[in-house]
Amino acid sequence: MTPTQQRRTADAVVDAFNRMDTEAVISYRDPSCLRHFHPISLGYPPQDNATYLDNINSFKAIFQNFRLEVTDVVEDVPNRKICMWLLAKAGTLAGEYNNEYVWNMEFNKSGEKIVGWKEFVDVGVTRDFLPKLRKEMHKENEKQMGENASN
Repeated sequence: MTPTQQRRTADAVVDAFNRMDTEAVISYRDPSCLRHFHPISLGYPPQDNATYLDNINSFKAIFQNFRLEVTDVVEDVPNRKICMWLLAKAGTLAGEYNNEYVWNMEFNKSGEKIVGWKEFVDVGVTRDFLPKLRKEMHKENEKQMGENASN
Protein backbone atom coordinates (compact mmCIF):
# COMPACT_ATOMS: atom_id res chain seq x y z
CA MET A 1 0.00 0.00 0.00
CA THR A 2 1.33 3.42 -0.95
CA PRO A 3 1.84 5.79 2.01
CA THR A 4 -0.41 8.84 2.17
CA GLN A 5 1.03 12.24 1.34
CA GLN A 6 0.84 13.25 5.01
CA ARG A 7 2.82 10.14 5.98
CA ARG A 8 5.44 10.93 3.34
CA THR A 9 5.64 14.47 4.73
CA ALA A 10 6.04 13.21 8.32
CA ASP A 11 8.75 10.76 7.22
CA ALA A 12 10.51 13.55 5.30
CA VAL A 13 10.61 15.67 8.48
CA VAL A 14 12.28 12.81 10.37
CA ASP A 15 14.77 12.38 7.52
CA ALA A 16 15.51 16.12 7.51
CA PHE A 17 16.21 16.00 11.27
CA ASN A 18 18.53 13.04 10.79
CA ARG A 19 20.48 15.08 8.22
CA MET A 20 20.21 18.18 10.46
CA ASP A 21 18.77 20.03 7.47
CA THR A 22 16.86 22.56 9.53
CA GLU A 23 15.67 24.56 6.52
CA ALA A 24 14.06 21.38 5.14
CA VAL A 25 12.34 20.73 8.49
CA ILE A 26 10.77 24.18 8.35
CA SER A 27 9.85 23.80 4.67
CA TYR A 28 7.33 21.09 5.60
CA ARG A 29 5.52 23.44 7.98
CA ASP A 30 2.77 25.83 6.94
CA PRO A 31 3.69 29.49 7.63
CA SER A 32 0.96 29.56 10.31
CA CYS A 33 2.15 26.38 12.07
CA LEU A 34 2.85 26.62 15.80
CA ARG A 35 4.82 24.05 17.81
CA HIS A 36 3.32 23.43 21.25
CA PHE A 37 5.44 21.71 23.91
CA HIS A 38 3.89 19.28 26.33
CA PRO A 39 3.43 18.62 29.08
CA ILE A 40 2.17 22.12 29.75
CA SER A 41 3.90 22.02 33.15
CA LEU A 42 7.21 22.73 31.35
CA GLY A 43 5.92 26.23 30.66
CA TYR A 44 7.33 26.59 27.14
CA PRO A 45 5.45 29.03 24.90
CA PRO A 46 4.36 27.96 21.40
CA GLN A 47 6.97 28.44 18.69
CA ASP A 48 6.29 29.93 15.28
CA ASN A 49 8.50 28.86 12.37
CA ALA A 50 11.17 31.51 12.95
CA THR A 51 11.48 30.66 16.65
CA TYR A 52 11.44 26.94 15.91
CA LEU A 53 14.17 27.36 13.27
CA ASP A 54 16.36 29.23 15.77
CA ASN A 55 15.76 26.44 18.28
CA ILE A 56 16.65 23.58 15.98
CA ASN A 57 19.62 25.45 14.51
CA SER A 58 21.05 25.52 18.04
CA PHE A 59 21.04 21.69 17.90
CA LYS A 60 23.73 21.75 15.25
CA ALA A 61 26.27 23.17 17.69
CA ILE A 62 25.15 21.02 20.61
CA PHE A 63 24.44 17.55 19.24
CA GLN A 64 26.80 15.29 17.35
CA ASN A 65 25.31 12.46 15.29
CA PHE A 66 21.71 13.37 16.15
CA ARG A 67 19.39 10.50 15.18
CA LEU A 68 15.65 10.03 15.41
CA GLU A 69 14.13 6.57 15.32
CA VAL A 70 10.39 6.24 14.76
CA THR A 71 9.07 3.51 17.03
CA ASP A 72 5.33 3.80 16.35
CA VAL A 73 2.96 5.71 14.07
CA VAL A 74 -0.79 6.19 14.31
CA GLU A 75 -2.42 7.83 11.31
CA ASP A 76 -5.90 9.33 11.16
CA VAL A 77 -6.39 9.93 7.44
CA PRO A 78 -9.89 11.51 7.51
CA ASN A 79 -8.83 14.07 10.14
CA ARG A 80 -5.39 14.62 8.53
CA LYS A 81 -3.39 13.72 11.64
CA ILE A 82 -0.35 11.60 12.42
CA CYS A 83 1.03 10.73 15.84
CA MET A 84 4.65 9.51 15.90
CA TRP A 85 6.60 8.09 18.83
CA LEU A 86 10.32 8.73 18.42
CA LEU A 87 13.55 8.01 20.22
CA ALA A 88 16.34 10.58 19.92
CA LYS A 89 20.05 9.97 20.47
CA ALA A 90 23.08 12.21 20.12
CA GLY A 91 26.48 12.84 21.58
CA THR A 92 26.97 16.05 23.62
CA LEU A 93 29.55 17.73 25.86
CA ALA A 94 27.56 16.38 28.84
CA GLY A 95 27.46 12.79 27.58
CA GLU A 96 24.93 10.87 25.54
CA TYR A 97 21.57 12.51 24.95
CA ASN A 98 18.63 10.10 24.98
CA ASN A 99 15.14 11.46 24.73
CA GLU A 100 11.68 10.31 23.79
CA TYR A 101 9.24 12.42 21.82
CA VAL A 102 5.64 12.13 20.74
CA TRP A 103 4.76 14.29 17.77
CA ASN A 104 1.10 14.90 17.09
CA MET A 105 0.96 16.58 13.69
CA GLU A 106 -2.00 18.00 11.79
CA PHE A 107 -1.78 18.51 8.01
CA ASN A 108 -3.35 20.71 5.38
CA LYS A 109 -5.75 19.16 2.84
CA SER A 110 -2.98 18.16 0.44
CA GLY A 111 -0.94 16.54 3.24
CA GLU A 112 2.14 18.44 2.14
CA LYS A 113 2.31 20.94 5.01
CA ILE A 114 2.07 20.57 8.78
CA VAL A 115 -0.43 23.10 10.14
CA GLY A 116 -0.33 22.07 13.82
CA TRP A 117 2.35 20.41 15.94
CA LYS A 118 2.10 19.20 19.52
CA GLU A 119 5.31 17.75 20.92
CA PHE A 120 5.51 15.76 24.12
CA VAL A 121 8.99 15.37 25.57
CA ASP A 122 10.52 13.31 28.36
CA VAL A 123 10.24 15.58 31.39
CA GLY A 124 13.10 13.76 33.13
CA VAL A 125 15.53 14.60 30.33
CA THR A 126 14.33 18.19 30.25
CA ARG A 127 14.63 18.54 34.02
CA ASP A 128 17.83 16.56 34.65
CA PHE A 129 19.98 16.44 31.51
CA LEU A 130 19.49 19.84 29.93
CA PRO A 131 20.87 21.80 32.94
CA LYS A 132 24.03 19.63 32.82
CA LEU A 133 24.32 20.29 29.10
CA ARG A 134 23.91 24.05 29.58
CA LYS A 135 26.66 23.99 32.24
CA GLU A 136 29.07 22.16 29.92
CA MET A 137 28.25 24.53 27.06
CA HIS A 138 28.91 27.52 29.32
CA LYS A 139 32.31 26.04 30.28
CA GLU A 140 33.14 25.46 26.62
CA ASN A 141 32.15 29.03 25.71
CA GLU A 142 34.33 30.45 28.50
CA LYS A 143 37.25 28.28 27.39
CA GLN A 144 36.91 29.47 23.78
CA MET A 145 36.63 33.11 24.88
CA GLY A 146 39.83 32.70 26.92
CA GLU A 147 41.66 31.14 23.97
CA ASN A 148 40.50 33.96 21.68
CA ALA A 149 41.64 36.62 24.18
CA SER A 150 45.14 35.12 24.37
CA ASN A 151 45.55 35.07 20.57
